[in-house]
Amino acid sequence: MTRKMQAAQVEQFGQPLVLKELDIPTPGAGQILVKTEACGVCHTDLHAASGDWPLKPTLPFTPGHEGIGIVTALGAGVTAVKEGDRVGVPWLYSACGHCEFCLAAQEPVCAEAQFGGYTQNGGFAEYILADPNYVAHIPAGLAARDAAPLICAGITSYKGLKETQARPGQWVVISGIGGLGHLGVQYAKAMGLQVCAVDIDEGKLEHARRLGADAVVNAKTGDPVAAVRKLTGGGAHGVLITAPSLPAFKQGVGMTRKHGTCVLVGIPPGDFPTPLFDVVANCITIRGSFVGNRRDMAEALAFAAEGKVKADIELQPLSAINAVFERLAKGEVPSRVVLDFAG
Repeated sequence: MTRKMQAAQVEQFGQPLVLKELDIPTPGAGQILVKTEACGVCHTDLHAASGDWPLKPTLPFTPGHEGIGIVTALGAGVTAVKEGDRVGVPWLYSACGHCEFCLAAQEPVCAEAQFGGYTQNGGFAEYILADPNYVAHIPAGLAARDAAPLICAGITSYKGLKETQARPGQWVVISGIGGLGHLGVQYAKAMGLQVCAVDIDEGKLEHARRLGADAVVNAKTGDPVAAVRKLTGGGAHGVLITAPSLPAFKQGVGMTRKHGTCVLVGIPPGDFPTPLFDVVANCITIRGSFVGNRRDMAEALAFAAEGKVKADIELQPLSAINAVFERLAKGEVPSRVVLDFAG
């Protein structure tokens, strides 16, 4: 008799997910089967379910790229993990391993990369098939529910901070103190940086203070660019923009110090209004950052295992996914929702 599992699938773009009973998949050669303990919910999952991006997933599909669980079965030839290991199945589901980008540890931009919960079925299900060469290895002592947001929101904010090239003691601005930004504040402090948090929500700014931010700026009141430049003595050495807001992008460049770096990880709709004269005259670098490589993943999880970074999470069952998506679309999720499969 074929064993069954519960999964939440997108059958039509822009429509509620459908809770279905599916066969538990069997891992083929070079694959593993992971029994899901927890899976974070990311704004990218909402984009996937809505069909917002030019390259759309093939319907039907199971979203979720923050799935954490236990390896329960190995396909032929698998040696990178063993049964009983706790792993994460992240956005970077797999890559070719031999192109110029993979060889340079830039596998997230591999032309053959596959993405969890997008081009491959993801973690909104009780079991996930995964590539053992690309799973995240969860450190002992780090609970599944705490690890889940770190394999997307955590690595994305951490890698973005690394891309600013800011050094210990220098200033970074983190614009947008939500699911990514509240982790970014913690990573930045653990990296020895001075942090200025920027948001339009006073509650989120107070949260940033509690997490160790050295300064906060409310972008709704006064001139946020002038405020940051005054606080940091001429602008931040690095600016990380997590807010999916075009005004935040424009402000972020203005907040960047001469010869500083502004890193973009949020993806708002529309075109980026770049002040070309200021960028050229002040020698500012504008850089996109897309999740991170496997070394970045290990480093991001190590900070958490050491107790230096902890995601603020809200647990929900898989059956609540549509209500969670509605709140996410309205901006009513303050940090990170994690679907709890362990009960």
